[in-house]
Amino acid sequence: MIVKDPVLLHQWHPVMISNDLKANPKSVEVLGEKVVVFRTTKGIHAFKDLCIHRGVPLSLGTVVDDEIVCPYHGWTYNACGVCTRIPALPKNQAIPSKAKVTAYYCTEAYGLVWVSLTKPEQDIPLIGDEKLDDLALARVLMGPYDVEAAGPRVIENFLDVSHLMFVHEGLLGDTQYAEINDYRVHNENGILVTDEIDVYQPDPDGRGYPVISKYTYKVYSPLTVSLMKITEESNDFFKLFLIVLPVNEQKSIAFMIMERNYALDDDPQVFIDFQNTLLEQDKIIVENQKPELLPLDLQAELHLVCDRLSIAYRKMLRESGVTFGTA
Repeated sequence: MIVKDPVLLHQWHPVMISNDLKANPKSVEVLGEKVVVFRTTKGIHAFKDLCIHRGVPLSLGTVVDDEIVCPYHGWTYNACGVCTRIPALPKNQAIPSKAKVTAYYCTEAYGLVWVSLTKPEQDIPLIGDEKLDDLALARVLMGPYDVEAAGPRVIENFLDVSHLMFVHEGLLGDTQYAEINDYRVHNENGILVTDEIDVYQPDPDGRGYPVISKYTYKVYSPLTVSLMKITEESNDFFKLFLIVLPVNEQKSIAFMIMERNYALDDDPQVFIDFQNTLLEQDKIIVENQKPELLPLDLQAELHLVCDRLSIAYRKMLRESGVTFGTA
């Protein structure tokens, strides 16, 4: 059953890496709704993953001549979701007008397949004002990462700078340098942006070099955020974008896009392996947090000055009307 969140229903959600969608249809879940995505020569498509005839998932079927064919009785649907062929139906009988499946909005951007269950607010998926097309930068797509937690919990963990010294000790932080300098959160044209936050990091990207990083976080939408790290006394910078698919209120899938202006010739797998390690460390925490849904009542938990961004994020969710994954 679709989670009828008044905000997230009208947004684009990443469902898989584009290169992972080949000739066969794939099943995904968005806000509790089972969806089949598939390719034709005319583009990429997304339907409700259910044949109207006997309720078999269309994702078990095949794509033939740019149409998706149900594996049970061969009912065939065109790119608009209209049934064009019923093998068992006598040739002199018309296909019933109700023989159609629900079609959803679907497109590709940033190396990902995106789906919206209703008319999206934006014609194409956007990550704030980011283009992610600078050829001078190294770019790595990472994921998918399955997390048994609601999307807002996953996002808030990413925005929580003070966990770096404990959950990622020896990599992104050191417990002997756990103090967080005071910072502010600003609203810049609907995007939450922090001041720079200084963090000592023994090994910030998997290459084994200790640095002092200056973090700047951005929140573009309820489930799309980023951080930028600038290395002190250097021109090196690193951007990491996190986009979370709200599978349902108990599960999320995270995708990440990394951009950097250094180590341009290094093997991307070094950075992917490092991020895989960090995600496994984060999952242990996020999958065991209570309550499972993110409390939007700021009186429900104790907050400190270092939690300014988490507080701002929760306020943004409440004010925008997000109900999914929140309490």
